[in-house]
Amino acid sequence: MVRIATLVGSLREGSINRKLAHATAALADDLMEMTFVDIGALPHYNEDLWRDPPEAVLKMKQQVKDADGVLFVTPEYNRNVPGVLCNALDWGSRPVGESSWQGKPAAVLSASPGAIGGAVAAQHMRARAVALGMHVLSHPEVYLSVPEGFFTGDGVIAPEGARDFLRGWAEGFAAFTGKLAELP
Repeated sequence: MVRIATLVGSLREGSINRKLAHATAALADDLMEMTFVDIGALPHYNEDLWRDPPEAVLKMKQQVKDADGVLFVTPEYNRNVPGVLCNALDWGSRPVGESSWQGKPAAVLSASPGAIGGAVAAQHMRARAVALGMHVLSHPEVYLSVPEGFFTGDGVIAPEGARDFLRGWAEGFAAFTGKLAELP
């Protein structure tokens, strides 16, 4: 079982991407232990704050350090990654030489009610993760168009084909993370 730090780029409790993250965690609970990292508690990035680092920053960095891999679940805001997720990336990459992201296996999920399902944000997130030295799962890409009724009232993904697809993705990400963890 691999340990995955999960960062959701939407702070809204009922967001599609938050639901997707939790539904994926349930589908893969025998493969991955997913820890949800609270990025909403992070202050806006400010280099001056490293003199006395905020507890929320230290906690996030430790959760990422303790994880075998990282999952980013991002909505698409204005054809890009939400600011709250970018802020978490900035905090995790500092101080210089102490990046939490370096060498971590990573993957990106994105969902939207729109036709392209957050594909543009997912691509931006992958590029950011690579720039931070992460090893990003390249296939299959997951950006889902989520119509009304996609999730049941208790948060389960309703379409069987979508559940099967995400289960297969989770198996691949767990294997990818496990293989990278074995490398020296």
